[in-house]
Amino acid sequence: MSAMDDPSLERHFKGHRDAVTSVDFNCNMKQIATGSLDSCLMIWNMKPQMRAYRFVGHKDAVLSVQFSPSGHLVASASRDKTVRLWVPSVKGESTVFRAHTATVRSVSFSNDGQSLVTASDDKTIKVWTVHRQKFLFSLSQHINWVRCAKFSPDGRLIVSASDDKTIKIWDKNSRECIHSFYEHGGFVNYADFHPSGTCIAAASNDNTVKVWDIRTNKLLQHYQVHSAAVNGLSFHPTGNYLITASNDSTLKILDLVEGRLLYTLHGHQGPATSVAFSKTGDYLASGGSDEQVMLWRTNFDAVDYGEVLRNQQHKCFSSEEGVAQSGTSSRPQHPNSSMQHRTQSREATEQSSSRGSSCERSRKRSQSGLSRTSRDPCTQPLPMEQQQEQHPLAAQEKGIPVALANTLEHIVAQLDVLTQTVAILEQRLTLTEDKLKECIDNQQKIVLQQQPGE
Repeated sequence: MSAMDDPSLERHFKGHRDAVTSVDFNCNMKQIATGSLDSCLMIWNMKPQMRAYRFVGHKDAVLSVQFSPSGHLVASASRDKTVRLWVPSVKGESTVFRAHTATVRSVSFSNDGQSLVTASDDKTIKVWTVHRQKFLFSLSQHINWVRCAKFSPDGRLIVSASDDKTIKIWDKNSRECIHSFYEHGGFVNYADFHPSGTCIAAASNDNTVKVWDIRTNKLLQHYQVHSAAVNGLSFHPTGNYLITASNDSTLKILDLVEGRLLYTLHGHQGPATSVAFSKTGDYLASGGSDEQVMLWRTNFDAVDYGEVLRNQQHKCFSSEEGVAQSGTSSRPQHPNSSMQHRTQSREATEQSSSRGSSCERSRKRSQSGLSRTSRDPCTQPLPMEQQQEQHPLAAQEKGIPVALANTLEHIVAQLDVLTQTVAILEQRLTLTEDKLKECIDNQQKIVLQQQPGE
């Protein structure tokens, strides 16, 4: 495995007329969507010769944007209490629905593209169908504004972050809050699931980023690397890195395997408000109060991310083993990783370990606006005994044959496929029922129109 290069700033995008609030990549790696306090949604093209699109429709600040998993839609949430679904083309057509009774802070798609989850200053989280934007249910145990809500990779759970200083985990099926984390000392601005679905990370006004294991509800890592409020974060698709954006104007790249600060990226003048890794992990984008959108190349390693991700396509989520879900990948990790994935060959693990240690040399590159930091004393990696308990090879130690474990994993994968198939069939049935109802309504209208004439 090749040595890591420093992240490099590739491009600036200028066009917003107020602070950028949200950034997201299209899965096709050709577009970036951004929202802003200027009430506009913008779609930027990665190719320099292609112009950006400005979409106007919201009556107030756009606070959250996200591409659908297929890349054919962009959802935006606004202070005008609505959510819009846009087709990211030249025309910029959109459908709009009033989602909440107050500012909508967050909108996010489920991984299957079938559902939307929204979070609002009305203290509720709401779940909707993407098709026809049909309201499904509300979650309402927060006692202050809800800043963020996200689906787990398998769509079974929802994580929410609130100004009541809590992070809550919800079961989508039972619609119950199954756990609340109270450890933050300030408003919680952002939370999201690790690609494995076994952990969450949260960013807070108390300047910290915390990572929890949602199976044991234990704090895994605690980062005090920013000097001001942390506004957003994003997991690398491999699950090995986390990037954060802060009011201290910096972006921080955290090595979750080693539990330490890896890079500090300088570029924004004023608060860095939002950040996101691309779906393949080789780029990241950031937005700031300086109205700028910055595109960075990660340069983490020379591995072909696309090939790695394609190799993972057949794998489905399994919380017991922490296997990456379809669309993410697991790189060989340090044996003492607090984010354990399926362990690969000993040789690969040793390579990863040696690479990690070579990254500890402290260097600065002022001309590229970033610095590399040695192990940070403020981080708290997972205690060794807990790491060993969660090691994926523990099944072998307990006497479970590998063949049986593999068979069970295969059965779980097949069940997930069946579940998704049934969900798609249910959606098609709903669509057919809606169309039939529409036809009947139209026929009744025609009959009623003809009667006065007779």
